[in-house]
Amino acid sequence: GITGFKGAWLASWLIKLGANVYGIGSKPNKNQNLFYSMKLDKKVNLSLFDIRDYKKLEKYVKKIKPQIVFHLAAQPLIYLGYKEPHSTLDVNFKGTLNVLEACRTTKHTKSIIIVTSDKCYESNNSTRGFVESDRLGGIDPYSASKASAEIMTRAYRKSFFSKKNIGVSSARAGNV
Repeated sequence: GITGFKGAWLASWLIKLGANVYGIGSKPNKNQNLFYSMKLDKKVNLSLFDIRDYKKLEKYVKKIKPQIVFHLAAQPLIYLGYKEPHSTLDVNFKGTLNVLEACRTTKHTKSIIIVTSDKCYESNNSTRGFVESDRLGGIDPYSASKASAEIMTRAYRKSFFSKKNIGVSSARAGNV
């Protein structure tokens, strides 16, 4: 999700820190203005393809041999989840599955950060916000897709990555 809002800002910071940045973006992406206005296309190694294409993603990961993977690619809009629930769940769940699986099959990855959403929580009807121990849930397709991605990330962390000594974390980002 390097061409999205959060992905572009993350890439910019990583470049400032001296990292070699490789990124995947989808095309078309209506949110690419920030990415291109920051001239990130000249500063990162960009590949445009859909992360739901597992074979392409696996080949890309094996080629670039990433040590750290940040996964921010998603269909990020609640209202679009209502309009297009199948594609929302497909991108947000299957895309995350593909990232985890591609990283599982490589020897070079040491850390994976999966970025979901604070919408992954079941509503607690309070003004205190959420804490990590709050119940996952969601009453709309977008929120359900993010809660599902969290559950799958935990399963991969416990089933595969702890045995390989690879760090897997999730970040439940709110609106920016």
